[in-house]
Amino acid sequence: MLFKRLPLFAIALTLSFSFSGCGVGKEGGGLNLFTPDQDIELGQEVVKQIESDPSQYPVLPEKGNEEAYAYIRKITKKILDSGQVAYRDKFAWEVKIIDDDKTLNAFCTPGGYIYVYTGLIKFLDSEDQLAGVMGHEIAHAALRHSTRQMTQVYGIAALTSIVTGNAEPGLIEQIALGLISLKFSRNHETEADSHSVLYLCPTDYNADGAAAFFKKIEGESSPPEFLSTHPNPGNRVQNIEKQAAEKNCKGNKDYRTEYQKIKAKL
Repeated sequence: MLFKRLPLFAIALTLSFSFSGCGVGKEGGGLNLFTPDQDIELGQEVVKQIESDPSQYPVLPEKGNEEAYAYIRKITKKILDSGQVAYRDKFAWEVKIIDDDKTLNAFCTPGGYIYVYTGLIKFLDSEDQLAGVMGHEIAHAALRHSTRQMTQVYGIAALTSIVTGNAEPGLIEQIALGLISLKFSRNHETEADSHSVLYLCPTDYNADGAAAFFKKIEGESSPPEFLSTHPNPGNRVQNIEKQAAEKNCKGNKDYRTEYQKIKAKL
């Protein structure tokens, strides 16, 4: 169990070194009482919750869908191999597809467990668009946004009780459940958008692939599931496109033909 008892001076050190009030560092700004190892454990708890509820989270079986899984893992590997993703070799970065054509969503748990809905895959038009969204989700995990948000939601007292081994029974499971529907702050959304560009820029993809996704969902008559946990601040598309231009990203591939073939198989 990673949430073991620690000396009080260690808690003080955690508080001291985890807080960053301004700027965008390697892991983003804000207080975080969790360690990266605890991010991994929380992510594993979320995986357990998902696996225990197949009616709500019908994970597409790998058998019979090997090509789709190989394709989406290829995208993930290209993002991770950009050399820009924190915890590249520590977090799991495992990908599962959720078989739900009605839901336009993707999320990444703490510790790097990635879930992509078939509804999102079928909604998008090209591989670079999906890579942009996946880069955004990977950024939330790499920048440890979920546990930063949870530090705010549950407060220092509750989370210190976890660190010291005095947590109420079921608190860790409760936190894990809350992570699935967690809403990110506007600052964290901006960071994730920026890092999606950063991750895609060294690849052959259009680095502003996420912008194409946001353009498309703006035309939807009802807000998709994605926006229930990812609020849509103004000028999001412009900011993503601006960053790709400022970084002078050279990629221009969308792999539209290959993407359509995979969509047809789902």
